[in-house]
Amino acid sequence: MNLLIRGAHLRFPHQNLDRIGDVLFTHGRVIAIDPPDTSTIGAQVVEARGAWLIPGLCDLAARLREPGATHKADIRSEATAALVNGITHLALPPDSEPVIDSTAVTELVLRRAREARGATVHVIGALTRGMGEETLAELGTLRAAGCIAAGNIGRPIGNNNVLRRALQYAASLDVPVHLQAIDPWIGADGVAHEGRVAALQGLSGVPETTETLALARDLMLIEETGVRAHFARISTGRGAAMIAAAKARGLPITADVAMPNLLLNENDVLPFRSAAHLRPPLRTANDRDTLRAALADGTLDAVCSDHQPHDADAKLKPFPATEPGASGLDTFLGLGLNLIANRVLTIEQWIDRAAIAPRRVLGMAPPLMEADALPDFALVDVDRERLIETTTMASRGKNTPFLGWRLAGIVRLAAIGDRLYVRGEA
Repeated sequence: MNLLIRGAHLRFPHQNLDRIGDVLFTHGRVIAIDPPDTSTIGAQVVEARGAWLIPGLCDLAARLREPGATHKADIRSEATAALVNGITHLALPPDSEPVIDSTAVTELVLRRAREARGATVHVIGALTRGMGEETLAELGTLRAAGCIAAGNIGRPIGNNNVLRRALQYAASLDVPVHLQAIDPWIGADGVAHEGRVAALQGLSGVPETTETLALARDLMLIEETGVRAHFARISTGRGAAMIAAAKARGLPITADVAMPNLLLNENDVLPFRSAAHLRPPLRTANDRDTLRAALADGTLDAVCSDHQPHDADAKLKPFPATEPGASGLDTFLGLGLNLIANRVLTIEQWIDRAAIAPRRVLGMAPPLMEADALPDFALVDVDRERLIETTTMASRGKNTPFLGWRLAGIVRLAAIGDRLYVRGEA
């Protein structure tokens, strides 16, 4: 059946498209923009006056907990939750159990993602076998199996020589790498930003140098090897400045920041709020403000959810013993609209940082709103709010520091290829 979205505000800034219009589409194809009445006969009509039709969001970091931890979530639940929240593409880091370091695991994930018929899942393979410190993964084999990049996300490589060899190998195959700048020793036992708040609560700290020392090493190795690299989850203002300086030198790098680090700071850990136990941790208010400015000016290319769903028990222990991470799919859209409302980003900047730039990082073309294009968009009621509660979250992970927040943005419809979510029908 054909669907007609009528009277939506079409916002595709990379196409200079910013106007009210109608879109006629079917599963797998956009038929026409502002179609003649004769071609819409029999179409199911979605009245969209006041709503935005935007490119589907693209999330650079979403743990799906499958394989290895399906008591927390699984590919079907989280790929579906992503689509329900307007996210049509997401990248899966390699630190599952087992690690994504083989053809078998890669093919398992991609097959189950296809079966889930939610958001499209893009797999990041491991740089080393088992994400360890000894043997390089077969990057050519992983790429052939469907991995879009290789990385150390979740488990830093402390051995400089192993990392150097891995980056040389990736560069020789032109495989992009995703790196998370975390020193494996400094602050390894830390659970909160090293500063006043951690000291007040007697919590072990994670200093700024945990990120900046690792970042300095990685940048030097990138400069030596020429590998294309993306830095995941920059959390400090100094780290953002280092990214800016490296870009100015012409290094082939991009970087992202997690949404919680743009909205919260170390004070949100008080009093022992396990929902705010994150890795990297929430930093100072000054770090938060500097990261916001770096995202706005393009130093940081993209924003991600850093989705890490947990079961309830994982967050019920004393703070240092709880598992780090927050469920982020259900708040990604609303927090982005919050950044617009608070003039951190313009509408155009937000669409770029949450939808277009992440696709560039993953080597994808931006979605187009034109006849014969593949549907890849979300229809959002931006004037409607939702209360973030465990009962309103689509993800199986209910662990979020944003419980109780009222966030704008209700996704009425999301489409990616022949997959479709319509609110009230899923």
